[in-house]
Amino acid sequence: MSSQQNGKTKNKTGAGKGKGTNKPEEPSELGYQHTLMYGRYTSDLAQYAKEESRRLKILEKKRKRDEKLRKKELRERYRNPYVKAVLKGLSYLWQKSFARLGEDWVFLAILGVLMAVLSFIMDWGISMCNKARIWLYMDLNYHISIQYFAWIILPVCLVLFSAGLVHIIAPQAIGSGIPEMKTILRGVTLKEYLTFRTLFAKVIGLTASLGSGMPLGKEGPFVHIASIVATLMTKLQSFHGIYENESRSNEMLAAACAVGVACCFAAPVGGVLFSIEVTAVYFAVRDYWRGFFAAGIGAMFFRLLAVWFQGHETIKPVFKTFFGSEFPYDPQELLVFAIIGVLSGLFGALFVWMHRQYVLWMRGNKRLNGFLQKNRFIYPCVVSWFIASANFPLGFGQFIAGDLTTHDQVLTLFSNFSWTKTNFTVEEVSVMRHWVNPHTGIFINLTIYFVVTFFLFIVASTLPVPSGNFVPVFKMGAAMGRIIGEAMHLWFPYGISFSGDRWPVVPGGYAVVGAAAFSGAVTRTISIVVIVSEMTGQITHIIPVMLAVLISNAVAGVLQPSIFDSISMIKKLPYLPDFIPSSSAGAYNITVRDFMIRHVKFIWYSMTYDELKGVLKDNRTIASFPIVDSPDGMILLGSIPRQHLIKAIERHIGRERRIQCAGQWRLETAEKARVEKERLRLIELQQRRPSRFEVIPVPTIVTTKPDSTSVESVRLTDPTLTLTGYERGSGGLLSPTHDGRPKSILKKTNSFSLHNFGQFPSKFHPYMTVTGAEDRLRSAFHTIFQKSTQLPDANPEAGAKEDSRKSPSPTPMSPPPTTPKKVQLPSERVIDMSPEEQKAWEEQEMARAVDFTKCPIDAAPFQLVAGTTLLKVHSIFSLLGINHAYVTATGKLIGVVAMKELRIAIEQCNSGTFRRPSMAVPRIETTTDGVEDLEGLGGSKDELNSLDSALDTEAEETTDDEGQRLS
Repeated sequence: MSSQQNGKTKNKTGAGKGKGTNKPEEPSELGYQHTLMYGRYTSDLAQYAKEESRRLKILEKKRKRDEKLRKKELRERYRNPYVKAVLKGLSYLWQKSFARLGEDWVFLAILGVLMAVLSFIMDWGISMCNKARIWLYMDLNYHISIQYFAWIILPVCLVLFSAGLVHIIAPQAIGSGIPEMKTILRGVTLKEYLTFRTLFAKVIGLTASLGSGMPLGKEGPFVHIASIVATLMTKLQSFHGIYENESRSNEMLAAACAVGVACCFAAPVGGVLFSIEVTAVYFAVRDYWRGFFAAGIGAMFFRLLAVWFQGHETIKPVFKTFFGSEFPYDPQELLVFAIIGVLSGLFGALFVWMHRQYVLWMRGNKRLNGFLQKNRFIYPCVVSWFIASANFPLGFGQFIAGDLTTHDQVLTLFSNFSWTKTNFTVEEVSVMRHWVNPHTGIFINLTIYFVVTFFLFIVASTLPVPSGNFVPVFKMGAAMGRIIGEAMHLWFPYGISFSGDRWPVVPGGYAVVGAAAFSGAVTRTISIVVIVSEMTGQITHIIPVMLAVLISNAVAGVLQPSIFDSISMIKKLPYLPDFIPSSSAGAYNITVRDFMIRHVKFIWYSMTYDELKGVLKDNRTIASFPIVDSPDGMILLGSIPRQHLIKAIERHIGRERRIQCAGQWRLETAEKARVEKERLRLIELQQRRPSRFEVIPVPTIVTTKPDSTSVESVRLTDPTLTLTGYERGSGGLLSPTHDGRPKSILKKTNSFSLHNFGQFPSKFHPYMTVTGAEDRLRSAFHTIFQKSTQLPDANPEAGAKEDSRKSPSPTPMSPPPTTPKKVQLPSERVIDMSPEEQKAWEEQEMARAVDFTKCPIDAAPFQLVAGTTLLKVHSIFSLLGINHAYVTATGKLIGVVAMKELRIAIEQCNSGTFRRPSMAVPRIETTTDGVEDLEGLGGSKDELNSLDSALDTEAEETTDDEGQRLS
């Protein structure tokens, strides 16, 4: 490309020198201009290089794709017949067996197996990182400083690696992923959240961040990973039908969320229920079997891999417990379990509030935020160093069991013996030594563990790495329950007396109840009851667990939203909060006209393009506009998306139509000029006296086109021979007298050749005299052919194909052909308007009425009547997944409601601060001058007053119906 460009530049330079002038050349393809000294480039060479590189990459991809298809064809053509027979048999077996089950069953089974394998591999990687850290700490015991360095170096490196990986590859992999999946299942498209890049960054980054020992979880990110895997599978050729159907695609995403939870804790039933509670407001019953089937396959295969590769005897729970089933708890202990639920609700709400406040403080501090954005690795390095130092076993970590992994900490907290007794077995001592030290006791250590984990997790959750929220919350709840259980065992060492029998208190049962209650309070889910039962393998404590979870949910629901809704609020994702039971009565009395937007931006029929442009320019954030019959009638006829309105304006005054109109103008002007010229010529012929001589065109320039073969052969034999010399030969094609016409009186002198310019001129004035005009004509021809190289082709692709078709292909033995320096005339001149003509034409066209027939109009946008209650609006938005709805009264558009207004109304209703507007619809106001002021709607005073009274009557009837239904 560079050599060709240099060749073009040199050619133009030589032509300029031949003229003998110092006039700068026209800019070339790269904008190179000749100046008085060296010349300059007026275009950006870097931009040209980028475009050229992009074009070469596209060509390379196309070449590889074609080569791959060619190899596939050859492979199929010359494949071994035995291999063909085997493949044909497998295909027949597939069609007669598994294909009959339906692609949904096969898809879900493959999804469950893939997620089980992926979860097992990630757990193995996390375990290897934790073991390597403990091994470094135990092996380098020469000095405490060396042990400290060995303890903190691996977590810091892993966190920095994870932060850098997700920042470079896919920043969408940061965080949990459950709030984003909840938004996606509502119908909102989030860019790059379900791509392979995000999957790669999420898997590697999550393995590194959990392997570092940070107090983070796995459940939320794994829900996101399962959703990405399901999305990528739907794009395969075998399951392409799922991808094309949006409804089926959402069903598979809902099943994938259940698989993600099931493969984390081997809890298929709890995983399905958890996914329903967390990711969906309304769940379709037809998706129930899909979730259970995929979750069951995933959980079973996940535990089978542990049996096959980790030496487990059989399939067993993740956190195996050994509580007695004969008398697990006393009925009087249910009161204590209820107290655990209340405390869990309070601390869970406090945790969600402090987490949101800390994140908002981090984002609101502009100086700190700007510094961390410029130095992205300082914050992860400092936080990981601080958390690793806090868990150092020879330092503060001796109070919080810092030498244990997260899995081992939960196992020891669920142990079924009391830590306050005096005599211990050898196995019990191995468990107790991590929670006891010479300075403090059990209660102080557990309290420190709860408080430190509480605050460290809030700080660690702000790290720019993939992280979950479930496991750290689960640990905090287990520690709080263990404290209460040990206190109960200390107060009642021989158990609570019931019917004359005494059964000892099991502190591990209190830890299980506390873990479930605290997790339920933070996540606002009830399915945690089933998840805990499946994780621990205990069903004996399901009643106290359910009691504590229900109470904690009720307490936390009054105070704060769930952690996932809180993250959605921080990220400003579209979501709808739930109604608080105490405020649900007010939701029946609030109607949509109390919180709708009354000043609706709309378009109407018979509006001009200029008015449409003004509406689009003033409302850049509106994605769809309602269309009405007229500003006075306001009858809603449909809605049109913004992009189609913009395309309508571009189609009306775009370049294509402008060139078309310009060409039509030129044709009309040329036709008028031709008619006028013909008229003047006839008048001149009538007035001119007759002449004895006839003036004919010069044949060497105008009339006769030479045969290229004969001319080239003569030129090759005699290079000095010109067209005029060849014309004088006998029998030449350019002889002016071979057809017997009279000879011209014009004497031809100083004949010249046009071959130096590459082509013959196409058109001259029929009575042109060339005597003595060689210099002027040569200069004119040179200017014409030089400017023709700068004119764009109307169809460059067709011209390129024609050139490639005309150029001969070189033979294999011939040397590589050189690129000829030729000038290509445009196949079609592009006629455009001048800036003044274009401005006048656009003003004229923009004053025309808009043609909406070419725009796709949604004739039935979702509408609400003005008397619809707030509770109904919430149900409709949640069930249908819509983002906005128009409010009408007797067919007239009076307002619009979006998700933002609905969310604000629900939040105000829950807090009891909702205030009705002073008037439901715009009324007629009389000014001090006695002039009636029509606000909002068009129309007369009687029409607006009748409309207002109709709305009042409709609202009263709706309220009466709701009151009868409640009574």
